[in-house]
Amino acid sequence: MRILIRTSKWAIWARRFGSLAVPLTIVPVLLHREQFISSADFAIVESVAAGVAALALILALSAYARLWMTGDQGWGKASLGLFFAIVCLLPFGYLAAQAARYPQVNEVATSFGDPLPLSSSIRVLPTSAALQELIEATFPNARTRSYPIDATQMFATIEDLVEERGWEVRTRRAPPTALDAGQLNAISVSLFGFRDEVAIRVAGSPAGSTVDMRSVALSGFHDFGENGRRVEDLLLALDAQITLLLRNAPQAPAADLEIGENDDPGEAGEAVAAE
Repeated sequence: MRILIRTSKWAIWARRFGSLAVPLTIVPVLLHREQFISSADFAIVESVAAGVAALALILALSAYARLWMTGDQGWGKASLGLFFAIVCLLPFGYLAAQAARYPQVNEVATSFGDPLPLSSSIRVLPTSAALQELIEATFPNARTRSYPIDATQMFATIEDLVEERGWEVRTRRAPPTALDAGQLNAISVSLFGFRDEVAIRVAGSPAGSTVDMRSVALSGFHDFGENGRRVEDLLLALDAQITLLLRNAPQAPAADLEIGENDDPGEAGEAVAAE
């Protein structure tokens, strides 16, 4: 007598939907990073991918319950579908956590009263006073910096930091002299392909230079804290760079001992020897 052991259809469909969710999740990210699709289209496709992955998760869990009760085959297929579903849903879980952690903004600046001009032709709504206070509390290191370094040297240091981060420089206007101002605008691409514009201004003064920074999401969506973290990261790196520069700067030699007209050269020589 032959015993027929069936393969659970729940497990089969869990694997199928899980396998479909993988390319639906990954391929749009690659297309978005290369700008083959817009941010709006990317959000729509990823929403569909999240729905397919969630369905695969439900089917896999249902298949587990079915297999436990009936003894059918399909544990491997259900497990594969569950694995694919979890992998595809992890990025959405990360974004949901970031959205809950950070305020819903698409711009962070060190000076909202004097916003730095952008090279991109987008309309940015003014940030309310209440939202500015929330941004300042969330990103305490996103503040205007003043350093005892002249503007030309400061601008070169910032250019090095921008190059290290792989940002695409759009416009660059270096300060002509140590007392002038200069600005750099660049595009930063996030892991998921969202583009943000970064503007950095260096203003020279007799005491050194002042640095302001602005980071704006070009998509207009929730930035999930990306702009604030970017501003803090660069300014803290700049703090460390300038601290290292000042620490390694050669010290001015001590002033030579001067002998006055009424001083006795012999007494002066004895004083130097005593020192």
